[in-house]
Amino acid sequence: MGKRLSWTALAGLATSGLVSLPLSAAPPEPLPADQLDWQPWGGDRPEGALCRGRYVTPGYRLPAPADERVASEADSADYGEDGETLLAGEVVLRRGDAQLEAPRIRVPGTRETVFAEGPLALRDRGILVRGQSAELSLNSDAASIDSAHYVAHEQRLRGDAQRLARLEDGRYRLTEASFTTCDPGNNTWRLVGNDILLDRETGVGTARHARLEVAKVPVFYWPWLRFPIDERRQSGFLWPVLGISLDSVDYTQPFYWNIAPNRDATITPRWISERGLLLGGEYRYLYEEDAGQIEGAYLASDDGGPDDNRYDEPQRFEGEDRWYVDYRHAGRFDARTRYRLRYGAASDGRYFDDFGTTFGEQETSNLPRLAQIDHRGDVWQLQARAQGFQRLEDPLLDREKPFYRLPSLTANARWSQDSGFYQQWRSNLTYFWRDVDEAALPNNERFDRESAVGTRLHLSPATGWRFDETWGHLEPRVEWLATAYDLDYGNRDTDRDTTLNRSVPVSSIDAGLAFERELDLGERSYRQTLEPRVNYAYVPARDQSEFPVFDTAEQPFSWNQLWSPYRFSGSDRVGDLNRLSLGVDSRLLEDASGRQRLALGIGQAIYFEDRNIDMAGDPDTLPPENRDEDFYRATRDRSPIVTRLDWQVTDHWRSRWQWLYDDDRERTESTSLAVQYRADAGHVLNLGYRWQLEGFDPGLQDEDVLTYNREEYDLSFAWKASRQVDLIGRVLYDNTNDRALEQLAGVQWNDCCYGLQVVWREWVDDRDTANTIEDDFVDRGVFLRFVFKGLGGVGGEADSYFEQAIPGYRATAL
Repeated sequence: MGKRLSWTALAGLATSGLVSLPLSAAPPEPLPADQLDWQPWGGDRPEGALCRGRYVTPGYRLPAPADERVASEADSADYGEDGETLLAGEVVLRRGDAQLEAPRIRVPGTRETVFAEGPLALRDRGILVRGQSAELSLNSDAASIDSAHYVAHEQRLRGDAQRLARLEDGRYRLTEASFTTCDPGNNTWRLVGNDILLDRETGVGTARHARLEVAKVPVFYWPWLRFPIDERRQSGFLWPVLGISLDSVDYTQPFYWNIAPNRDATITPRWISERGLLLGGEYRYLYEEDAGQIEGAYLASDDGGPDDNRYDEPQRFEGEDRWYVDYRHAGRFDARTRYRLRYGAASDGRYFDDFGTTFGEQETSNLPRLAQIDHRGDVWQLQARAQGFQRLEDPLLDREKPFYRLPSLTANARWSQDSGFYQQWRSNLTYFWRDVDEAALPNNERFDRESAVGTRLHLSPATGWRFDETWGHLEPRVEWLATAYDLDYGNRDTDRDTTLNRSVPVSSIDAGLAFERELDLGERSYRQTLEPRVNYAYVPARDQSEFPVFDTAEQPFSWNQLWSPYRFSGSDRVGDLNRLSLGVDSRLLEDASGRQRLALGIGQAIYFEDRNIDMAGDPDTLPPENRDEDFYRATRDRSPIVTRLDWQVTDHWRSRWQWLYDDDRERTESTSLAVQYRADAGHVLNLGYRWQLEGFDPGLQDEDVLTYNREEYDLSFAWKASRQVDLIGRVLYDNTNDRALEQLAGVQWNDCCYGLQVVWREWVDDRDTANTIEDDFVDRGVFLRFVFKGLGGVGGEADSYFEQAIPGYRATAL
């Protein structure tokens, strides 16, 4: 199923009085490492190896006899009158894969059993057992050894037992025994039980009256325990997760069910003292052509939560049922046809704020819903989908609800000729719908338009010619954008048209040259390129003031916008444009490998006409002059100068920089700088800076538009202090408002037998209103994960969050 679940069965738990239990097991003291086939690493230690050595099975002292016979070797042999045989000295017996070494062995005349006196060593298919005395069957695999010390080489587990019995079916039963995966001499943790049964065929171990000792201190007790002894998944209870604050207790006890090799489930009861019992679960399946999972949780009659919750709304959901469900499925009908299904829903917009989802309660802003089929042919690409999502805000205003596509049908194709000509066809038919009371929306022109639902047909045939050589390219292109609407305004009183049409030609010419020269810098040879580029685009203005806004937003200016004729995403708006873009790139390539070391580009667009079309869609008006930034953006004669740099300074250092500078008003509109250091040993250091003018991104919704110039610094690092220790940290600082948006500090210890992850995190929650900081609050937490290798772990995994927060970092799995 893609991952192994570390787990343990918890049938009962006690944390005090463990040593005094009448059934406490007392295994013998462990042997030194040199008696357990242990070899410390020398100069051949593999890179990244966490253990200090490895178990190495020595060669057999006797060749394997044929036909399951017994081969023997001894310094002396005596024979009794009843057929008994006594072997002494360095005695070695071998049958099949089993070999017994002992100073004295007695074989009765029946030749069915062997009695050995120790110190002895028994080897069998990667298993070593040492003991003081043993009884072995010559007719089966049964054996019994007293004062035993055992090692399973492949599983890297070892332990000690007052008595170890190998049963006829190949299982091992240990009495008064211990179990650990720590290196010899390291007893950080061990599992101790009165009766331990190890089944190598199924990869399962069980124990009765078991206790977990950490540094010889008992910390858990189980009347009965089931645990894995290899990488195979096993059914059973996962480690519990316990959270305690000043006024609440949060206890989670997951149970893992290994239904089949391709199916499993996790059932997760969770008791929260201030809310009640939350029952969650996850079911996963994997087949040859498809796979999927469903997860969810349900809480009947929420107790209301803390009186002083962070939203200042005490008992907000008291008495209400709280739940969520998220189903995902993907597969294929054949090599060219694939499909995806997704359905997510929650009882309310604050479910995940109250109950969380992942490490540090990362924000979950929506739950997607999707049914999609894709077919990719040699020419045609077809898609059919029904799509929507639940926006997780509470309260959620009608005008903020997302549109559903029920359905959306797409057909695209492309034809190319050897002469360089090509033709392209793109088409989409979509019905947009959302669950709103149209009559309750505010009574103005904007919400008249936004109250519409209906069908949109969008066709965009295009043709062009592409001349492309190593020294340059030329591409004239013409595209025709034709859009038609059939709209419905429901109960809203409006005289707006319900059938609308729009046709807009889009023409462009893109051309560029590429010059190269050989360049020696220091002792290295490079190729330097100079690549001037020019792009002209013309799009006439068309009246779109009656058109709805289903899936469209105005795009912020960027390097890519220099070369694109489209000012809007989506198809509801086509922005007018009469623009010439000029730019130049220069790259530095290593001559031997062709690897790019440096890329520097600068460009600017010149506008020959104002841009009248904005989200209002009126071609005859410009934004009012009291909206200074909008008016300036629509009437400026030239774009900001865009400069970008990508510099691979060395094999370890890399930097990226982008700067948008308005040479008319002499101000920076946006800039970002990122410097990264990545060492071969795994160290990562990231330095980042971002500055953005207020209102720079015109496509944001009202609640997401910042009312201040954004200036942020971002510092993050991951330092592998040793093979075992990673140090992690991050600070994201809002310099405009003189506050830290996020602070993170943690340490990860990864040893051969255990792993530890301790993290402190503090972050700002903006309550989904980025346009104001007045309602922001600071949240914080300390997160702990402890893993006993081969047994399980306590706490939530944070690896994926670290890799997102610290670019370039790859966490070693605990």
